[in-house]
Amino acid sequence: MGDVISGKNLIPESFPGASVDLAAQIGLLWDLIKAPLIVPLLRLAVYICLAMTVMLFLERLYMGIVIVLVKLFWKKPDKRYKWEPIRDDLEIGNSAFPLVLIQIPMFNEKEVYKISIGAACNLSWPSDRLVIQVLDDSTDFVIKDMIEKECQRWASKGVNIRYQIRESRGGYKAGALKEGLKHDYVKDCEYVTIFDADFRPEPDFLRRAIPFLEFNPQIALVQARWRFVNSDECLLTRMQEMSLDYHFTVEQEVGSATHAFFGFNGTGGVWRIAAINEAGGWKDRTTVEDMDLAVRAGLKGWKFLYLGDLQVKSELPSTFKAFRYQQHRWSCGPANLFRKMVMEIVKNKKVTVWKKLYVIYSFFFVRKIIAHMVTFFFFCVVLPLTILVPEVDVPIWGAIYIPCVITTLNSVGTPRSIHLLFYWILFENVMSLHRTKATFIGLLDAKRSNEWVVTEKLGDALKNNKSNAKAKKFKINFNFKFGDRIHLTELGFAAFLFFTGCYDFMYGKHNYFIYIFLQTITFLIVGFGYVGTIVPSS
Repeated sequence: MGDVISGKNLIPESFPGASVDLAAQIGLLWDLIKAPLIVPLLRLAVYICLAMTVMLFLERLYMGIVIVLVKLFWKKPDKRYKWEPIRDDLEIGNSAFPLVLIQIPMFNEKEVYKISIGAACNLSWPSDRLVIQVLDDSTDFVIKDMIEKECQRWASKGVNIRYQIRESRGGYKAGALKEGLKHDYVKDCEYVTIFDADFRPEPDFLRRAIPFLEFNPQIALVQARWRFVNSDECLLTRMQEMSLDYHFTVEQEVGSATHAFFGFNGTGGVWRIAAINEAGGWKDRTTVEDMDLAVRAGLKGWKFLYLGDLQVKSELPSTFKAFRYQQHRWSCGPANLFRKMVMEIVKNKKVTVWKKLYVIYSFFFVRKIIAHMVTFFFFCVVLPLTILVPEVDVPIWGAIYIPCVITTLNSVGTPRSIHLLFYWILFENVMSLHRTKATFIGLLDAKRSNEWVVTEKLGDALKNNKSNAKAKKFKINFNFKFGDRIHLTELGFAAFLFFTGCYDFMYGKHNYFIYIFLQTITFLIVGFGYVGTIVPSS
């Protein structure tokens, strides 16, 4: 059979430096293990990948159908729940407004601390019914001093703002939020709103969100949608916008409309403090303290509401290093939480079997585990290997048709970036390598499962650097650490894919080499660090 790999074409003689003897030895070894070992294992891997692909396809199709029904037939949130504006009462004055706490956790946020503090202080809410709490875990004393002085500046204007520090960063963000709720001046607060340091809410944020909680005692959380001020900064931020827009437009909306449950996004949301306390408070057992709290509150029977038209501006990580750390945390944390909570979910008596099934299968298993693994294993490992083992065939529906449908469904969140869809696929395949690794770390509760690296925010620093560069006639300092730019894992996969692509070009029958060469280029771009904003070292 001419299409079966052998020692003679495993290392083609046209490759410079190929040795006939070496090729013969490798070919002999290959022939010995291929039929009894390689072929059955690879065929099993194909079946598993196809099963995961079908699971992901059905999940995306289900959410696609539901989101269409929601948009066409579901009532708007203010029709499903009671909502009316909170107004001043002539008799009781501002007491008609509930006491609200704003928490702004910070860690060395030099570039953006003024943005979030200023936005919080400008919220349209009676000043005597609002407490702003800046939770500063910064280790840089210069930055600490800058943040404290900014708080003092707003306090001098009559804003009720408190600057809080801790002796240690124990529990990271969860520890800071938990500690912040222990202060005496917080005891009378009914609701807490959390904004990360790069978030900038509009002045009417509380007036639009709080009534849902005030008039609907069964609601524990109101989550706003994120919008991104720097989505056009570079191709990396455009890719992130596409992924996150799908998450908010579809996943959060579907969860809110069908089960009144979804994962809290950690910021840009308002919690009922009573629900936090009933759920057991903030816990630092994983790097997704927000999701942990949401699942526990959901299991207590509390309802969540997502408001797609309530939007908060924020910043996307524009350097690849910051993005990788963020994705590690976002992939490892949910898998680790699933490991720690799955039996607690199964044994829960307060929610329906349907909701438990939704949380375990749809929310955790398919979206947080299967989605990462099938993308990496199928398209970066198994499919290329079938080129070298033509006895194992991948049906065209699994290799092309279903992935195309899934990709099309993923694109609905950001229509303006539809022309970037193909490159988004290639980039997501590269990132699936890191997400899959992080998922396994979380599932195994390995050493890095609780690694917390705060996502770097550049704020206006990059614009300032560009302005300074122009003023200096484009004299830019290109000093950088070699390890920050060169990524050997990506380069290794690029070499593997290049080899399989060349083999498919010469001996293959499916023309996969077109995709594989494009995927190789994407791995190379990432491997050599030419993705995202490159910030020169000072």
